[in-house]
This record gives sequence, C-alpha cells and structure tokens, in this order.
Amino acid sequence: MQLVTNCVIKDGDRLLMLKKPRRGWWVAPGGKVEPGESLHEAVVREIAEETGLTIQDPVLRGVFTIILQDGDQLVDHWMLFTFYAEKFDGEVLEETEEGELAWVPVAELSERPMAEGDREFLPLFATSDQSLNGKFVYTPDYQLLNWKPE
Repeated sequence: MQLVTNCVIKDGDRLLMLKKPRRGWWVAPGGKVEPGESLHEAVVREIAEETGLTIQDPVLRGVFTIILQDGDQLVDHWMLFTFYAEKFDGEVLEETEEGELAWVPVAELSERPMAEGDREFLPLFATSDQSLNGKFVYTPDYQLLNWKPE
C-alpha cells in the first residue's frame, strides 16, 4: 500500500491547484511518502518540489482510503493524507514536470476537470475548518463507484 500526501494551499479566496498532464485534471499538489519520512516531512518536501513554496504549519485535515476496483477485483489501494495550509514562503513556479500550477478561485473549482472525490472534499476544506475521513472506490479509469465518509 502506498502512502500519499497532498496539501490544500489557500491564499484569500483561491487555492493553488496543479493540472496533471495525463488526464488534464486539477489536483491539490502532493505526492508519495518516501521511505523513512513522516507525513509532515513528505508534504513539506512534495509541496516545495512541485510548487516552489515552503508551507508553514500544515494541518492534517483528511485521511482517505483510495481503492481502484475492477468488478470484484482490487486493482490498487493507497492512503491519501490531505493537509491544509494558509502560510507559505516563496514564489509559485509557473510549471513543473508534474504539470501546470495556477491559483484557482474557490468559486471556480466546480468548473475545472478533476476526480469526483476531489469535488467532494476540496470545497469543504476551502470554506470550513472541518476535517474529513473516508473511503473512495473508483474504477481503473477513475469513475467514482462509491464514497463513504467515516
């Protein structure tokens, strides 16, 4: 099982989003936890690598089980740990090998192509202090089959 961190970075009424080239979907930046890293170390490192920003005081706001399922067969399984930050230093890179970065107004999130699971929690994290845990089950081509908050 892979561990992954990402971070919802908010600046006023905007979130920093990354457009991934493979599907053209917008995501909160982040990536895999490397061996020996804590979740905090991983999210700080990944955000610096992908965005050019150094986040300060990231708060864990979501823990999600992500399942890819083809019929009854388990295809993939990972854990996503979503942090939230409003304090950061540095300048946002325009583009990285991970994709294109942009500040997206919260009101425009629904207009961007993204995974259906992200549509569930990104606006919530952007507009409240609520934490959220749950399980997302997708097909191998990322059609949402089931979402269960826990």
